[in-house]
Amino acid sequence: MEITYIGHSCFKIKGKTINLVIDPYDPSMTGYKLPKLSCDVLLTTHDHADHNYIQGVTDYRLLVDGPGEYEIGGCFIYGRYVYHDNKEGEERGKVTMYLMTVDDLNILHVGDLGAELSQEDIQRLPEIDVLMIPIGDKYTINAKTATKVISSVEPSYVLPMHYKTDDLKIEGLTGLKEFLDEMGVEDEEVKEVDKLVINAKSDSESKTQVVVLKPAH
Repeated sequence: MEITYIGHSCFKIKGKTINLVIDPYDPSMTGYKLPKLSCDVLLTTHDHADHNYIQGVTDYRLLVDGPGEYEIGGCFIYGRYVYHDNKEGEERGKVTMYLMTVDDLNILHVGDLGAELSQEDIQRLPEIDVLMIPIGDKYTINAKTATKVISSVEPSYVLPMHYKTDDLKIEGLTGLKEFLDEMGVEDEEVKEVDKLVINAKSDSESKTQVVVLKPAH
């Protein structure tokens, strides 16, 4: 399985028999270009233009845009509501976090998570190989809360998303450095790669590894 980072909260997951894209963004809102994307399964975590630009993706056979259980081509998807703010949804409602099992690997994308996961959320999760988590604050959790979520989930790999870059038009987000500092990760320890490739469960790290993916936008 390989994962590429398109930008913002958008990733493409390529399995042996199935491809997924999650949270495509509107280029006019984010300032990021959107490359040509096609997939078998398209997922969106919530109805905001920087997360549900479905017209930017082609050839998908299944659109998943909310909670539930789905299965296609040997891929299992479990969607569950989480809060988009730290006031139990009073300010921004809910988003869907997705657990995706591809090639027997468990990938968790928490969308625009706005608070720590509940104990019930955590108890429903299996062992997580890859966690995709927002770190930019303002519309999501901040770096400090993200580290708490990571500690509670204990994934093998962490892929940060939804943070400030020089190209992002959305104002008010914090950048990658704040998160790395909070995690206690030195710059030289960070793996910055074009894609994350995991060939088997045994490839998963015993200790959580932060991987910074270069965006494809």
